[in-house]
Amino acid sequence: MSIFVNKATRVICQGITGNHGAFHTARCIEYGTNFVGGVTPGKGGQVFDKDPAGNVIKAPDGRQVNLPIFNTVQEAMDQVGVDASMIFVPPALAADAILEAADAGVKLAICITEGIPVMDMVRVKKLLREQYPNTRLVGPNCPGVITPGECKIGIMPGHIHRPGNIGIVSRSGTLTYEAVHQVTNAGLGQSTCVGIGGDPVNGTNFIDVLTAFNADPKTEGVIMIGEIGGSAEEDAARWIARNMHKPVAAFIAGRTAPPGKRMGHAGAIISGGKGTADEKMKTLRECGITVAESPADLAKALLEAMGARH
Repeated sequence: MSIFVNKATRVICQGITGNHGAFHTARCIEYGTNFVGGVTPGKGGQVFDKDPAGNVIKAPDGRQVNLPIFNTVQEAMDQVGVDASMIFVPPALAADAILEAADAGVKLAICITEGIPVMDMVRVKKLLREQYPNTRLVGPNCPGVITPGECKIGIMPGHIHRPGNIGIVSRSGTLTYEAVHQVTNAGLGQSTCVGIGGDPVNGTNFIDVLTAFNADPKTEGVIMIGEIGGSAEEDAARWIARNMHKPVAAFIAGRTAPPGKRMGHAGAIISGGKGTADEKMKTLRECGITVAESPADLAKALLEAMGARH
């Protein structure tokens, strides 16, 4: 079992002929992801078979991969069938790319693009809720989603992941990798890892992912990585206290950040005295969640949480 993606998920890349889209599509295919095509307007009919360095792209079984390129997501949906889209479209056009995927009936849109204007995302979120409730958006400004050994959609380094029973959900890309590395070293492995992104307006939130992990029989424990800014972590903590029947360990990044300064992520800003790391950690602890003091202690906090449950 896994959440959101597995080895059968049929994936396309919007923006497949751009440098980043081409590079990461190639890496995902090499990992074993079931890519079925790509989309770049005006380049329909071409074939994607080499990465930006000119290397022939091969699946793990050594088979050379030739992906069809389509002008639109609808064409891809009609001709090859699509479950998920990895979006590497420049910021000014990315919101429309998300909506194009939704309009074609894609169930999962994973937007890696950073720097999408906040008002664009407000519009996207409203339309997804009102017109396209069957499309889940992960991101934007996120590393993506991976079910180890089955499907990698995004920019995460595949080799540090191992199939296992720990779910990871994070606002931070690099701290996701840190958690993965520690969990792998602890011999537990991961069921699915979801980077929800660091923007103030995103598609899938902590509670969405925690709900899926709670229902997944393979996931036995969860690491949740938050950061300063907003109230998503506090909302998730209260939801966990009421609903979660699996152990959760958490970490909040940004304890030393000065108020009023945006730190790396567009959503990581303490404003009006709200959204501080200490506030978030206090709420998490009050809700019975084991909190790591340092990112070096993520696996240790998880093992502590799991020990407390057994």
